[in-house]
Amino acid sequence: MTITELSIKRPSLVIVVFASLIVLGLFAFQQLKYELLPKISPPIITITTIYPGASPNEVETGVTKVIEDAVSGMDKVSEVRSTSSEGISFVIIELLQSANTDLSLQDAQRKVGQITALLPSDAKAPTISKIALDEIPILRMGISADMDSKTFYQFTKDKIQPLLSRVPGVGQVALVGGEEREIKVNLDLQKLRSYGLSILQVTQVIKSSNLDFPTGKIKDKDGQFIVRIAGKLSSIDDLKNLTIGESKQGGEIKLSDIAEVEDGIKDFSNIARINFRNTIGIILQKQSDANSVVVANLVKKELKRIEAVYKNNNVKFEIAQDGSLFTIDAANAVKEDLAIAVFLVAIVMLMFLHSVRNSVIVLVAIPTSLISTFIVIWAFGFTLNLMTLLGLSLVVGILVDDSIVVLENIYHHLEKGEASRIAALRGRNEIGFAALAITAVDVAVFFPLTLVGGIVGNILREFSAVVVAST
Repeated sequence: MTITELSIKRPSLVIVVFASLIVLGLFAFQQLKYELLPKISPPIITITTIYPGASPNEVETGVTKVIEDAVSGMDKVSEVRSTSSEGISFVIIELLQSANTDLSLQDAQRKVGQITALLPSDAKAPTISKIALDEIPILRMGISADMDSKTFYQFTKDKIQPLLSRVPGVGQVALVGGEEREIKVNLDLQKLRSYGLSILQVTQVIKSSNLDFPTGKIKDKDGQFIVRIAGKLSSIDDLKNLTIGESKQGGEIKLSDIAEVEDGIKDFSNIARINFRNTIGIILQKQSDANSVVVANLVKKELKRIEAVYKNNNVKFEIAQDGSLFTIDAANAVKEDLAIAVFLVAIVMLMFLHSVRNSVIVLVAIPTSLISTFIVIWAFGFTLNLMTLLGLSLVVGILVDDSIVVLENIYHHLEKGEASRIAALRGRNEIGFAALAITAVDVAVFFPLTLVGGIVGNILREFSAVVVAST
């Protein structure tokens, strides 16, 4: 018994099967997450090393070349490029399309770890990362409060930033702008010379006098206690009264004698402004496996809670850019176009076949196929993004091709006066192979695209899989 005969003779079975597919499809749809694009990771690894105060030549010879020599022996490396600027080194490793970026990232970390001891002592530890297009900031916002500017920056750094970092799915919280407190020691060169001191001496004394360190242990019958000396400076006066050395007359040389100590703000390297007002900018990035829409909603709830907790300080957040809104709007626009396409198809069927029943059949068959596709999307771990929704939009035309061909032939047999069951069976069997061939051609075209690798494969894989599954 063919599928056509089974469908005609056992309609209740077909109804149960399709009802099950719809229920499972709707359940899968509820579990799906929204993303703007599929997860795209170009085969590129970046190594960033900060070398404070070094010239471009020093950065190139002391850092960049050492790292380049270490990573050039990695597997599946297409090209290594570098840029040496004042105080910073960038090394870009471009991999072959066949390379596994995660494994290559681990290999790069191992290679760089082996040569860390060869880098200058003042250079900071290299930062190794891969480029992922889905890790762009999801929220950019500003914060304001009724506080002194320096106190407000420290409050944001110590209180607000940790609260936002604890939100599930948040990967990184960066602060931009604001007036960060900085203790400045402005040395007087003439006074230094008169006392016979150098800048290096003053720097070393300040560093060594601003330390906490352990001094030993005390044991008694009740247990053991660790003793530490709290040697850090606690106020501006402590810093001013810090003894730098002794003068030739035998008196103490204090820091205030050779320098002006100022409780100021750090020099501006960037400024954040929202609605023509200076503010402290907050940039949030999600974790690589988190959903941008879900994380953005959780962060917004946390912002309301923070505003309620610190309402006495009039803490307010102002969102300047919300990446999740564009994602939702884009997905909703595609879904609306999808619904419009289905109804237009039904109207066209009504105009040409002059049959409300045939139009209703199309209105039932096409959405059922689309809803059932959500099961495959969920099973393969895909998301509702522009590519999967574009695949659903495209497949409407493919599904209509099969429906029109079969319905028109059945309608032709009905016009001959045949009974509806016989007309359905003969109409389907006569062009069954042709309808199957139409479907097989579409599958044969799109299925190979699901096997393509590289960036193109990352973009087209979900699109092609949706078309194949729905068809």
